[in-house]
Amino acid sequence: MTGPPSLWSQKPWWCQPWSIVLTGVGLVGGSSWWLGRWWISLPLAVAVLLWWWLFLVVVPAAYREGAGSEK
Repeated sequence: MTGPPSLWSQKPWWCQPWSIVLTGVGLVGGSSWWLGRWWISLPLAVAVLLWWWLFLVVVPAAYREGAGSEK
């Protein structure tokens, strides 16, 4: 018996871990390079870290927990 399908196999390319990480790095790096203002880049970096935590840690954990309880 196989387990439930991976969360990431059900998502489009723009919602894969690599695209989420690259987008966040690009936003923070682009902000720092283009604007050169740490007081703009720092809150943006905090927002990106929260976004990563939500979509790369919390959502997959909730999916695994939900998939495990549907046996």
